[in-house]
Amino acid sequence: MLGSLPEADDAVQDAWLRVSRADASEIDNLGGWLTTIVARVCLNMLRSRNRRREESYEQHLPDPIVSPYGELQPEEDALLADSVGLALLVVLDTLSPAERLAFVLHDLFELPFDEIAPVVGRSIEATRQLASRARRRVKGAEVRAPDPDLARQREVVDAFFRAARGGDFDGLVAVLDPDVVLREDLSVKRPIRVFRGAAAVASRARAGAFPGAEVRPALVNGAAGAVVVLRGRPFAILGFTVHGDKIIEIGAIVGAERVQRIAATLLD
Repeated sequence: MLGSLPEADDAVQDAWLRVSRADASEIDNLGGWLTTIVARVCLNMLRSRNRRREESYEQHLPDPIVSPYGELQPEEDALLADSVGLALLVVLDTLSPAERLAFVLHDLFELPFDEIAPVVGRSIEATRQLASRARRRVKGAEVRAPDPDLARQREVVDAFFRAARGGDFDGLVAVLDPDVVLREDLSVKRPIRVFRGAAAVASRARAGAFPGAEVRPALVNGAAGAVVVLRGRPFAILGFTVHGDKIIEIGAIVGAERVQRIAATLLD
């Protein structure tokens, strides 16, 4: 919903405080009640973020969930099943807060519109329209689902890193979709850098392959990815979307402090 791990933690804490002050003994549907509280907290945070232009997340890739490869946890399993990869999170960041909430709750969590409508303060029909507009934006962005075979994803991603380390331009192009997109977030106050097309992305990958860098395989939002460590310090997180044996999307987050925070479990 938020695309930010610290904000997600804050939302859970805020919701917990609200729940602890309330009398839940007479609540028939505790799960639905908790979902409503968390959703309202998230909606308020998204609206507040939109008012703080200088802190807009449109300038940065959303925080992914990173965990050791081969240890798929329930949250990563759900992310993979719902295809909530970095590409979809980037699209979600372009939606209005109400559109984002309606789409996520209905299309990803399958909540009925009569439960979502009170959260966004709209009629059921208006809420249905919010989700419909968001769905058209997502479809228009052509967010493709990753290959469900994690082992095959890993093979393609490993081939990418081998070619990058070896400076093998043709090898890189071979595993990249012709229309591949690389989004590079340097975690500083400047817009995301976007590279499009196999040749441009291969050139960037070859140039960014630092000698001596350690590539640690990881799950990034439930899909094959890696954390790169350079001279003992966290350097970058790379998330990949593999579709039809080709890499179609790459999200790269660069910056020691942010990488350490996001990938703390893997790095520890």
